[in-house]
Amino acid sequence: MIERQRGVALWRQISDRIRANIAAGLYDGSGMVPAETALAEEFSVNRHTVRAALAALAQEGVVRSVQGRGTMIERRNKFDFPIGRRTRFTEGIGDQARDLQGVLLASAVEPATAEIAGRLKLVAGTEVLRLDGVRRADGRAVSRSTMWFPAARFAGIDQSFAASGSITLALAASGVTDYVRDVTEISAVHAEPDDVAQLELTPGAIVLVTRAVNTDPAGLPIQYAVTRFPADRVQFTIRS
Repeated sequence: MIERQRGVALWRQISDRIRANIAAGLYDGSGMVPAETALAEEFSVNRHTVRAALAALAQEGVVRSVQGRGTMIERRNKFDFPIGRRTRFTEGIGDQARDLQGVLLASAVEPATAEIAGRLKLVAGTEVLRLDGVRRADGRAVSRSTMWFPAARFAGIDQSFAASGSITLALAASGVTDYVRDVTEISAVHAEPDDVAQLELTPGAIVLVTRAVNTDPAGLPIQYAVTRFPADRVQFTIRS
């Protein structure tokens, strides 16, 4: 049910519900979203509220208004991103996209917070190198990440990533030619303002969030990353 007292705009709740219904295949029979009048009745709101929800989904590229027909679902397959012992962005997307890009947005050396230090098995306050980046597949933004590396070991990894667009290649340039995924935690949240801007979303879109630690072959943590994926563009496959 739509909750009128929860502090989230009604149009946003409705757009989330329609997006979820599309993902679940509830409208596959017609390929069209129900008419505005039907949606207004279903959610007990006026047509202006439904129109705002559909406009938001159209801006995301989820649906498209067709004159004389209604609102058509845009058929864009999700990228399937495998998460396993050796999780790599380029290898994971593989032949699902022709053009893959990794873009460095910012980098800085900063003291590790208690959380980051715990993830990297460092003493709190130890210097870490933070990288902020966005990855794109065939022109579509598919993730944005904030990553932390022990600064003493990985000085210059920001320049390597900026040049190559690949964390795997940047780590190799720092002497780490293999690494494994120690842990991946996954949650789902509404898009934050930075998600809206950098992932080209509308307010209220759902993003999948991973918190992951990679280690070198000796088991020493080398990278902690918080990555946000648009839920309508990416799905995860967990591999053993």
